[in-house]
Amino acid sequence: MDFTPFMISFKLAFLTTAILFFITIPLAWVLSQSSSKFKPLIQSVCTLPIVVPPTVMGFYILLAFSKNSFLGKFLHDNFGLDLVFSFEGILFASCIYSLPFMFGPLLSGFESLNKNMIEASYLCGKGRLKTITQIALPNIKPSILTAIVITFAHCIGEFGIILMVGGSIEKQTKVASIAVYEFVEILDYKSAHIYSLIMLGMSFLVLFGVYAFNQKQKNKFSEKNDRI
Repeated sequence: MDFTPFMISFKLAFLTTAILFFITIPLAWVLSQSSSKFKPLIQSVCTLPIVVPPTVMGFYILLAFSKNSFLGKFLHDNFGLDLVFSFEGILFASCIYSLPFMFGPLLSGFESLNKNMIEASYLCGKGRLKTITQIALPNIKPSILTAIVITFAHCIGEFGIILMVGGSIEKQTKVASIAVYEFVEILDYKSAHIYSLIMLGMSFLVLFGVYAFNQKQKNKFSEKNDRI
């Protein structure tokens, strides 16, 4: 049994999650503290991939970054970077399509923080960076874990946009979900069952871990309040 598609899926999920985490933290923080009239617009853009079909997004990424387009030609000629039918391409597509799954929980976590706690941090002389890293982030651990795990799990199961942008190139863009699809196409149901069961098991364990952790955190919070 070839586990290469799983390795590519894990690599893609890990890099996508890491990139989105560091990009989304400052974005979610700024929006959580903002009352700008542009806030709904930015939120809409960040969550758009949830409602747009992955094939539609994949199609426009193909148009935008093919070697015949201005952007695609510019990236290829100046940086030797191809964002179509390459691992870099599916990584870019994955970051766009998985953005809402990282952005949503982090924004909710930041918005749930006690505003007085944030203001007290500023009054104590802490700057924005220290307030985020020392006050805000430690107090939204469940939201952080949810964002990371759900984003990672979503990346593992991505199919449509990966197939559109990356195709099915062995040891480059052929992820586990595409491998299952191809097994079904050639009527190799035994291999499809094995791959599907592995992915199903991983997805369940990931979600179970998140809910168990969040329940544990709620119980601790309740016990703390009872003591008070």
